[in-house]
Parts: sequence; structure tokens; C-alpha cells
Amino acid sequence: MKKLTRIALAGALALMSSTVAHAAGEVNIYSYRQPELIKPLLDRFTKETGIATNVLFLDKGLVERIKAEGVNSPADVILTIDIQRLTEAKDGGVVQPVKDNALINKDIPASLRDADGEWFGLTTRGRVVYASKDRVAQSEITYEELADPKWKGKICIRDGQHAYNIALFASMIAHHGADYTQTWLTGLKNNLARKPDGNDRSQAKSIMAGECDISLGNTYYVGLMMTNDKAPEEKEWAKSIKVLFPNVKDRGTHVNVSGMALAKNSPNKANALKLMEFLASVEGQKIYAEQVFEYPVMTGAEPSAIVKSFGTIKPDTIALTEIAKHRKQASELVDKVGFNEGPSK
Repeated sequence: MKKLTRIALAGALALMSSTVAHAAGEVNIYSYRQPELIKPLLDRFTKETGIATNVLFLDKGLVERIKAEGVNSPADVILTIDIQRLTEAKDGGVVQPVKDNALINKDIPASLRDADGEWFGLTTRGRVVYASKDRVAQSEITYEELADPKWKGKICIRDGQHAYNIALFASMIAHHGADYTQTWLTGLKNNLARKPDGNDRSQAKSIMAGECDISLGNTYYVGLMMTNDKAPEEKEWAKSIKVLFPNVKDRGTHVNVSGMALAKNSPNKANALKLMEFLASVEGQKIYAEQVFEYPVMTGAEPSAIVKSFGTIKPDTIALTEIAKHRKQASELVDKVGFNEGPSK
């Protein structure tokens, strides 16, 4: 009996030790990014470090949730989909600065990280035009042209209030002013084939089905569709479209960022910094490029062969922080012109 008790006690102590070690080997991620998009990165990080990753995906309300959790928030790292989410996290007071970490700062250009060290850009992606290979002959386009009546009934798009579209519309305000952008949005709305709906991938599906000829979408979705063995129908959607980089002859194509920040009350700060270092490393950037099909921010890092096959992107040089200033106004204009109501009858 005593022998059995000792064995049971030893087992309990081993379990307790394992639990403590596991708790010490975690990092908690609050993410605006869909889990499947970051899984290759997190799997590699865990393989190399032994640190387990826990992901909470939120498509909205992330900052509000962390505020509500207060000092007991389990969030360690925040991953976002665009500049607005990054600035919201900073302005909301839910992040803390990382200034003295050379591994994070050295390879991310200053223009793509916060001056106070409270957020860091990790990748860029272009907001491009998906065009039917069969029905669209032209090889160049501009955002301004999307309001041209020649496209009437030929454009499909996702919700006008989605972060990806709001960022583009805000960039139009930054370049042309609110009055021009309102007129442009009205023209774009009148050219829609239907009410805004779906996501970027489903716009490619609609093009293949002949419901529209062009749409707006992010570059990385094309690569994801082209390589999607789990949903092979998406490969057919991708085959039906070509990527047009808008405004290559003037200001360049609108780009946005994915990014990261260290949560203000991170309970696993050391592990959080290790994850941030990994995401900013050569290896992390390579995975972003090869498996997530985004443009790495590291100087000299190359996009994947698939992304290169789309053509050469010329990024708009306007500061993303400048674009972020106009997002509220862009959102208001979307409602003002009734964009999500679709084309006028």
C-alpha cells in the first residue's frame, strides 16, 4: 500500500510539474488574423522553441475585450490585419512599447513601425483588381477608373465597410479629398453588379461565374486560392482571373500591413517577445512569403514565386498613418452614398 501511495504521489507531482512547465511555455495571441493564415508560422515557432501558442480569433472588438479584462487579461501578443487596427490598439492603451529589442527592430523599416515602439508591421499586401482573363482585355487600370460608366454592372466587391475597403477609400481621400472621393464612391456603387457581399475569394468565384468582370481583392488571397488542395474549386476561381496592379504609372498601388504588438499586461512577456522576434526574423518572413503569399517587410527579402508571377508591385508611398487619419471619414462616406445598398435601379 505504501509503495502504491508513493507511486501515486510521484505521479501527482509529475503531473503538477508538467502543468507548471506547460503554463510557463505558453504565449496567448489575440488575433484579427484568421487562424489558418498564421498557423504555418505558429507551428514552426512551437517546433523551434517548445512554446505552445493559444489563439483567440476576433473579427471585431479586440481592443474593447482587452480593456474589459484589465490587468488580468491573458493576452500576450496582438496580431492585426491593417494599420487601423494597430493604431486603435495603441490609442486604446492596450499595448506596451518594445524599444530595446534589436532582433525586432533591426529588420523592420522605420516607416513600418511605430515611432514609440508600440506596433510593428510584419507584411504588406496590395489591394488590387481581380479581372476576368476571358472578358477583360486591358492589362492596366487605375482606382479612379473604377467609377467610369464603362464598368456599369461589371464590378463586384465585398462589404464597403470592411477594413480592407475602408483603407483603400481612405487613401482616395488622402490623395484627392473628401468631395472627389464621395463622387468616386457614387460612381463605383453605380457600376456594381450587385450589392456588396462575400469575401475577397468569393469575388473571384463571381468573376468565374460571369456575374461580374472585375473586383477588388488582396494579393495574398490569389496565392491561397491557387494552392488550396482542401478546396480545389478555389484553384479554378484563381485560374479565371488575372491580377492588375492599379496606378502603376502614377502614385502606385494601395498597400496595407499586417502587424503585431505586445499586450500591455502580458503575463508571459518573455515568451511574447520570443514570438515577436520570430515573426520579425528571416525565417518568419520567409514563411510569410512562401506560405501566406504576402510581401515581407524585411529589406532584401523576396516574395514567393507565385506572388512574383502576378507582376511587379509599385507600392503607393503615402504614409499608412496618414491613410489611417481618414478612415472615419471614409466610413461615413460609405454610409452617405448608400454604398452597401448596391447599384441604383
